[in-house]
Amino acid sequence: MIKYRMKSNIDINKIKKLFDAELHLGHKKNRVHPNVKRFIYKIENGVSIIDLTLTAQQIDDAKQFLNNAVKENKTILVVATKKIASKITSTLCDKFSLPFVTTKWPPGLLTNFDTIVKNVEKLKELKKERDLGNWNKILKHERVFLNKQMIKLEKFYGGLISLDKKPDILIVLDTKKEKNAVNEARQKNVAVVGIIDTNSDPNEVDYPIVANDDSPRSVEYLMNELINGIKIKSKK
Repeated sequence: MIKYRMKSNIDINKIKKLFDAELHLGHKKNRVHPNVKRFIYKIENGVSIIDLTLTAQQIDDAKQFLNNAVKENKTILVVATKKIASKITSTLCDKFSLPFVTTKWPPGLLTNFDTIVKNVEKLKELKKERDLGNWNKILKHERVFLNKQMIKLEKFYGGLISLDKKPDILIVLDTKKEKNAVNEARQKNVAVVGIIDTNSDPNEVDYPIVANDDSPRSVEYLMNELINGIKIKSKK
């Protein structure tokens, strides 16, 4: 294990958990963003090693911010479209009834919210009509058409069914990949808790968490920390 220069108030067991989850592994030196250098502990074999003592504090700060937001009844939307994050994110968000995007960011979700809401309402309507058995009253080819329409809407808007108003906060995994979401959030003054790897700019978000966003182990740890860390009553 890399020997970090520990601050007196840092829990070494917490740092070990972050290390075991591979949060410390950043990108190669030539891909490091200039603004993230202050969060790098060292360069080892050409690879940036993230200072986990800083990451631990960033995680705590983000969780405190999110919990305060929940107390104020603010709406949180989780954005994680990487394949390695899709399943764990959707499972956790469903458990706590948090809206999420895990397939593709719908353009205009924040800047043209009313249009997105219409698609979500259409999805809700189709599901309701199906569950009530009303589809049984129409011709087979019409049912097939409606089912295809519902599947398409579910793919892009299924995670937004619990979104009853424009989100106040985004939790974003890999701000470089999710640049459209981050740009819309900045336009609409929506706060962003962003998981930032060493190839991204931490200054683009309100609460950066500098950590490895490419490892399945790291992603699972971070999603669990942030989503389970929000004090929302589980529906299960």
